[in-house]
Amino acid sequence: MILAELIAILLIGGLLCWLLARWNSALPKWIALFSAIGGLLLTVLLCWQYKNGAQNGSEWFINYQVSWIPSFGISFHLALDGLSLVLLLLTFFLGIVAVLCSWNEIKEKQGFYYFNLLWTLAGICGVFVAMDLFLFYFFWEVMLVPMYFLIAIWGDANRRYASFKFFIFTQAGGLLMLLAILALYFIHAQQTGVYSFDYFDLLHASPGAAAKWIMMGFLFAFMVKLPVVPLHNWLPDAHGEAPTGGSLILAGLLLKTGAYGIIRFVITLFPREAQQVAWWVMLLGAIGILYGAFLAFAQTDLKRLIAYTSVSHMGFVLLGIFAFNEIALQGVVMQILTHGISTGALFVIAGMLKERLHTRDINRMGGLWTAMPSMGGVAMVFTMAALGLPVLGNFIAEFLVLIGAFSANAALTVLATLGLIFSAFYALRMMQKVFLGPVTVTVPLRDLNAREYIMMAALTISIIVLGLFPQPVLDMVKGVVGALVD
Repeated sequence: MILAELIAILLIGGLLCWLLARWNSALPKWIALFSAIGGLLLTVLLCWQYKNGAQNGSEWFINYQVSWIPSFGISFHLALDGLSLVLLLLTFFLGIVAVLCSWNEIKEKQGFYYFNLLWTLAGICGVFVAMDLFLFYFFWEVMLVPMYFLIAIWGDANRRYASFKFFIFTQAGGLLMLLAILALYFIHAQQTGVYSFDYFDLLHASPGAAAKWIMMGFLFAFMVKLPVVPLHNWLPDAHGEAPTGGSLILAGLLLKTGAYGIIRFVITLFPREAQQVAWWVMLLGAIGILYGAFLAFAQTDLKRLIAYTSVSHMGFVLLGIFAFNEIALQGVVMQILTHGISTGALFVIAGMLKERLHTRDINRMGGLWTAMPSMGGVAMVFTMAALGLPVLGNFIAEFLVLIGAFSANAALTVLATLGLIFSAFYALRMMQKVFLGPVTVTVPLRDLNAREYIMMAALTISIIVLGLFPQPVLDMVKGVVGALVD
């Protein structure tokens, strides 16, 4: 029942933000903050409770199911394993940061803004725990619509174009996934006489010759969301135009639903078909790593630069998943967490700079470390994380992915490793252009305030702890990864 409560906290909190804003415009951000903190505390409680694994010896910690629409075989089925738990922890942690970084940035329609923010988070939480495919698709749509409004209403000058592009790309992928879900549903009913959308029932379906096409429907939807080259085109525009909180959730959480979907549905429901396309998908991952790094180096818009680094880093996720071994999959989980934190932090820094300088053009910045040494120091930490410096979590993630992928395909792994070299180019160029070099900004600038210190301290501590002590995360997902490899 606690999983339903986690989602309900966000849904009810969002409604209260919207409804109470007309009486007091300061209330929504406090309601949103306490909703996210409440969810995080419950998730930490779950982590403590299940730190030694499930008591019943299963990989599933919680399995909660009640009938919803029995005539169609639809149930309200939520389940939690180690993978879902670490992703919920990331969701609520970044949710708190998203509220805090929107604190002074959002001045119009605050109630509706925080409503959309919390409902996006609720949809993401639902995606991570839904075990009924109809319910999963419901949550998949719940997280898209509010994100569309976040970009379309509170974004920058080109926000309408970016929001339409985001919605069309992700909705096209979602509709293909819906067709795949329905195909699996009817094939299972034809074979067993039982109509069910339940994940555990559909695990035993045998789609035969149609399996490859059904698998491709799921894979395409998740590859759009990840995003994979050449399906990445929506991402730089969405990131570039979204408000800071929207960019943080996009980079830190929405992209991760694509990785989660591939792990949970594609390689689990269709293991043979996934192996047949593994080489091609790993090739797309390696291409994405290099392509994203090259395009990041070419950008002058700071947020678009960071967006292309996401394309590059998500290539490691694809490479690791389709390596089909335990080390690579552990690296994938670490990459999901560390990328969410490090890239999210870079977007928060980009938002702070935009607020102070009223520009995202790195050619109009320079020498900012002199005026803002604290922000410069934090930016250096997360720039080093982006290029995979040891001691920071991203190094552990990419190291594990490359070790695991090398045993599966040495040539593609060597190609992907070049991406680490190129990541140094774009990361150091970004640091040099923005914080080092001659001072080009003449207006007085303020350094981090107390609220910004709290945000950046939490993110910095997180990325260092994951770099120095990754074992608790690896232990948490060990049962899930072991079952996947089996």
